[in-house]
Amino acid sequence: MSSANVIRIKPYFYIHVLDNNTNVTDVVVGPKTFTRQEHQSVISGPTAMIMVPPRNYCIIENPVVRDEKGEVIRDQNGQVKLRHSDQEIRFESPDPFPLYPGENLFGKVSPLQVVAPNTAIRLRAIRDFQDGNVKRQSGDEWLFRGPGTYLPAIEVQVVEITKAIIIKPNQALRLKARKDCTDFQAAPRKAGEEWLVRVEGAYLPDVHEEVRETINAYVLTDKKALHLSAITTFVDIRKVLRKAGEQWLVTLSDAETHIPDVYERVVGEVPITTLTSRQYAIILDPVDKTGKNQLGKRELRKGEISFFLRPGERLENGIQSIHVLEEDEALLLRAREAFQDGKTARKPGDRWMVHGPTDFIPNIYIDILQTRRAIPLDENEGIYVRDIKTGKVRAVTGQSYMLTSYEEKWEKPLPAVVEELLSKDVSRDRKESSRGGARDKTRVVTYRTPHNSAVQIYDYKAKKSRVVYGPDLVMLGPDEQFTIQSLSGEVPKRPHVIKSLCLLLGPDFMTDVVVVETSDHARLSLKLSYNWHFEYDPNDENKSAAIFSVPDFVGDACKAIASRVRGIVAAHSFDNFHKGSAQIIREAVFGVDTEGKPKNRFVFSANNLVITNIDIQSVEPVDSRTRDALQKSVQLAIEITTKSQEAEARHEAERREQQARGRLERQKIADEAEAEKSRRHLLELQAASAAVESTGQATAEAKARAQAAEIEGRAAVKQAELAAEAEHIKAVGALEQKKASQDAAIAHQKALDDLEINKAKDLAEIESEKFKNIVDSIGSKTLESIAQAGPEMQVKLLSGLGLKSFALTDANSPLNLFNRN
Repeated sequence: MSSANVIRIKPYFYIHVLDNNTNVTDVVVGPKTFTRQEHQSVISGPTAMIMVPPRNYCIIENPVVRDEKGEVIRDQNGQVKLRHSDQEIRFESPDPFPLYPGENLFGKVSPLQVVAPNTAIRLRAIRDFQDGNVKRQSGDEWLFRGPGTYLPAIEVQVVEITKAIIIKPNQALRLKARKDCTDFQAAPRKAGEEWLVRVEGAYLPDVHEEVRETINAYVLTDKKALHLSAITTFVDIRKVLRKAGEQWLVTLSDAETHIPDVYERVVGEVPITTLTSRQYAIILDPVDKTGKNQLGKRELRKGEISFFLRPGERLENGIQSIHVLEEDEALLLRAREAFQDGKTARKPGDRWMVHGPTDFIPNIYIDILQTRRAIPLDENEGIYVRDIKTGKVRAVTGQSYMLTSYEEKWEKPLPAVVEELLSKDVSRDRKESSRGGARDKTRVVTYRTPHNSAVQIYDYKAKKSRVVYGPDLVMLGPDEQFTIQSLSGEVPKRPHVIKSLCLLLGPDFMTDVVVVETSDHARLSLKLSYNWHFEYDPNDENKSAAIFSVPDFVGDACKAIASRVRGIVAAHSFDNFHKGSAQIIREAVFGVDTEGKPKNRFVFSANNLVITNIDIQSVEPVDSRTRDALQKSVQLAIEITTKSQEAEARHEAERREQQARGRLERQKIADEAEAEKSRRHLLELQAASAAVESTGQATAEAKARAQAAEIEGRAAVKQAELAAEAEHIKAVGALEQKKASQDAAIAHQKALDDLEINKAKDLAEIESEKFKNIVDSIGSKTLESIAQAGPEMQVKLLSGLGLKSFALTDANSPLNLFNRN
């Protein structure tokens, strides 16, 4: 028989054999020597059996069908029956098992899953089956809670591993029901319902519970409360019915910590409101004893007190301090509604004042309109006060004044021009200066009239005017305004150039340009300057008012004078006017007396303006031809004068030049003589220098050669010394190196010898110890028995041969039997 037909199957191995006659495949298990017949063929194997260790499992696909006793069921042809497209889980077995034809190992042998404490496996049934006493439907889910070992089943699918959530102190777990279920306290829960788990420790959510979040408790103190709002109607943890939308506070008196329920919304944390003995607060919409807000009402709370604002309550203007009034302070009050103020009945809208010194706390029926202080006013200060009942405005000056309950400050309006002039006035009082030009309109308008000036003030209510002469202080009444002076200015004069509150009284001067024409039609431009002043009497009201009768006295005076000048110049020719222009103009303006002499005054009767003098500053022709002819004559005179001055200067220059030439020649001769002396001295020095140079060069060369030889000798000596020292260093180094090498070799050899000696000693001790241990372990009696065992055995052998006498010897010491006596 061929060896290919004989298969030796080792223990725990198997093969699959196909019977070609019946087309049935069977399994052959070792240990066995299998002889293959002609009608048989080995499909697979030998293959090792599957070994499932303890606490392991494997999954078999297409498992065989077994009866109640565990025997494999075969069909009528002897083929094993299989559960096709099914799986079977096999756990640990005492013996390995083979796979029948058609069975497959799904995956590999895997250890069983150990579920730790506070951990669970979420399982789902993938088909209906009976789980002990529980009938599972396809799709059912449940938990396998640890600690324990999970035994897998074909009907069950592992969804996930769930770990317990640790609920710490002052924490709660918010859960939501995925479907109708019962929680851990056996309370029924509807799908979608949410609740809190407040029990400290590890909590393992059920399969029908969804963990939404972990909620931390709010720590309440004596200075902090929690403002809550109800999302829907429910009963809170303190067994209080809360309706949807209701708001309330949780304070330290209720609990030290609070975990908001699922139907509670945290609006915010409310800090405590503390009032000292000098503070008060007005509460809007206060909460009554029933817990409802009294909308529209107000409540006064005085310190010392601490409280939390209830939901809906608000502080009016926050925490306010008690009004401490000094002697010169007062509060302006107004009644909100009718109430009895001591013995006085107050009606809505009544106004009154509380004067200091005192402490004042307003009640809920009072509005504080204003805190007023007595206004100290100097003699030159004042304010405008308006009575709000009658509308009358008056000015209060020179006293410390407190407004009454029906009085208020009144702002006096001023024209923009007056405001601008006042802001530019550098002599206004310090208080206004410190405000950078911003005028307090409630203050009495003051103006410091400069020296030798006048200010006209008009009262529109009394329809009267008054004139104030400087230096003086002007204080406007409520109905008074300044008279603005709009004067001509610049040269030639233009109207409305100068704006001023005061009128200067002079003496002063003004300048104007007048264009005139002579009888021979020569046009001239005259620049005239006039000295002027006003004649006035401060005690005469008519004369005082007269100086303001002409709005622009500068323009009118200049026009009147110019008219007179033009008239008189027109009657004279250019030559006559050019010769006596000053006399002609003075006679034209001032006129002549009975003796024919010019007067010295020109008075304007309308405003008492007096012109006292006229100065002609320049006369220039306007016509270009006249101006050219005048310029030619002037130039000719200037040219003649210039030529005479040039001739004189030329003669003086020639004289000075001749003198300078003589001095220069003398200086040249003296310089040449001095140069010859210097040249001679130079030649003497050059000769001496040449002699010193030749002698010094020879001496220097000799000294240099001697120094060079000396330096070479010293260098040679130094070089020899250094070479000798180098050789000595090399010899010493070589000697020390050789000595160190010999010392190292000796030390090395000594160390090797010591090691050999120690090794021999240790080996000897080991051998002696070993022999001693062997002898001690065997024993002396045993050795004696071993030594006697050979001879005794020989004696026994010989005695067995029947010999009565014999001698034993060996080849090393034979007995001589022939030489015996």
